Amino acid sequence: MHDGSGRIAVQNLTKQFGTVPAVQNLSFAVEPGSVTGFLGPNGAGKTTTLRMLLGLVTPTSGAATINGRPYTQLGNPARVVGSVLENEGFHAKRTARNHLRVYAAAIGVPDQRVDEMLGLVGLASAADRPAGGYSLGMRQRLSLATALLGDPQVLVLDEPSNGLDPEGIAWLRGFLQSFAKQGRTVLVSSHLLSEVEQMIDQVVIVSAGMTRYYGPLEQLRASQQSRVLVQPADANALVTALREAGVGEVQPAHDGRVAVANANVQQIGDAAAKAGVAVYGMEEEKADLEQLFFQMTSPQYAGGPLPPQQPVPQQPVPQQPVPPQQQPPGPPQQPPGPPPGFQQGPQPGQPQNPYQAPGYQQPGQQGQQGWGGGQ
Repeated sequence: MHDGSGRIAVQNLTKQFGTVPAVQNLSFAVEPGSVTGFLGPNGAGKTTTLRMLLGLVTPTSGAATINGRPYTQLGNPARVVGSVLENEGFHAKRTARNHLRVYAAAIGVPDQRVDEMLGLVGLASAADRPAGGYSLGMRQRLSLATALLGDPQVLVLDEPSNGLDPEGIAWLRGFLQSFAKQGRTVLVSSHLLSEVEQMIDQVVIVSAGMTRYYGPLEQLRASQQSRVLVQPADANALVTALREAGVGEVQPAHDGRVAVANANVQQIGDAAAKAGVAVYGMEEEKADLEQLFFQMTSPQYAGGPLPPQQPVPQQPVPQQPVPPQQQPPGPPQQPPGPPPGFQQGPQPGQPQNPYQAPGYQQPGQQGQQGWGGGQ
């Protein structure tokens, strides 16, 4: 039922969740015959906008239409719009083939279309496996097959390459471009900027729920200044030659090369040859979509730098007393000698020496006479 133009129009769309503005006065259009990228950081309002476009969320103000009508007024919308907002709407024990048959019966298409879509998305060999055992990439392919069942004129896809391997991403890119070349409409929401850049023609960039840019991708690139990095034998001589010839805007680079803006490789090469300056290499540097994206969007949820690691204070280790039995043996201690004037008598329990007269004094005591008489 392709009785409309297939044009998507978003006009002054606004959605407020309590005091939180999710989308603010958003306006853009998606024309048939092109793949349009809908880009923005997390929390920019992309998914909310798509849900309003598909009739799942009611706008606070403004309108979003397909073929000039709201989604809820399309009659049999699955025959006009195929959409993928998430890939979790599967019965875990139902096979992929039976899953598609349920949807085919609901929208009134023959079962033959089921096998065609399974083959198209590369799931023919896994068609009779339960969807609960599918990987993330396989579920993404099954979601796309579901969206394509009704042979729609418009495709609305939210993060379609999520979970796909490099081969699957390359296939998806080629498929969407072929789909658009048939005069159909493709709107792709993503934050994988490097991948989307290779498949889109138009771009809508949003941040904080507002439009930052809307138009052709090439026009966006052309609005940015490109430059050529030149590796000359003599950087000063090349700078002088280019300035005298009026070629571009010249600025020496930090690595010994010369950066030339607003000039092409041929102009630089001609000026260098005329001045007799040898050139060892030239590299044309163009602004890519990711660089432009970061310039246009504000970091709504940017994190801070990792704080420096604080040194852990070293706690003194208490010295444990060594038990007496573990103390190492030291040199034997000599008992203290008798004090001056000490007279040693018999020890208790020991008999008196019978050969020692009473009152006998040990010779050598200080203040006493020795064997030889007086000193």
